[in-house]
Parts: sequence; structure tokens; C-alpha cells
Amino acid sequence: MGTTARRGANVVASVLRIVGTVIVAILVVYIVLVLLDANPANTFAMWIRDLAEYFNLGLANLFVPANPKIGVTLNYGVAAIIWYAITVVAVRLVRRIG
Repeated sequence: MGTTARRGANVVASVLRIVGTVIVAILVVYIVLVLLDANPANTFAMWIRDLAEYFNLGLANLFVPANPKIGVTLNYGVAAIIWYAITVVAVRLVRRIG
């Protein structure tokens, strides 16, 4: 395979890595905001919550402990780990193809 294709694959892999990292960061920031009792009416907190709910992979109610903060930490933490794994696998596949 030529250097142009390899370079293109590296660019795609880098974009995938950035997108995956941003998604993981959104989920982690949401967990931190919940743990620190951020004002849920704050625009930034609402924006992060909406994005986290979009990227939670349907895992928002996987664990339902008595303490809701633990539930958010577990559920969104598992989603963050899964997104991280998806990102690593996708980047490796693209780089291997390239």
C-alpha cells in the first residue's frame, strides 16, 4: 500500500481517536458534575447531561443502587469504558488496514 493511503488511514485513525476521547471525556465530566452536586439548572451542566445521555449506550439504568450518585458513577462509568474500548479497537483496525 502506498504512503498516501497510509497517511490517509493515520488521519482517519486520529480523527476516530479524538472523537472517542471527547465522548469519554463528556461521560467522565458528567460523572464528576453529579458527584460534586453541580447545579442541574446550569446551562453547562444541562448541556453535558444531554450529551452524556445521548452517549450512554442505553446503560443509564444498568445498575440501580440506593444512592443515585453511585448509580450514575457505575452506569456512565461503564459506558465510558465501553466507548474507550470501542475507540481503541477502531483506531487499531484503521491503522492496521492502512
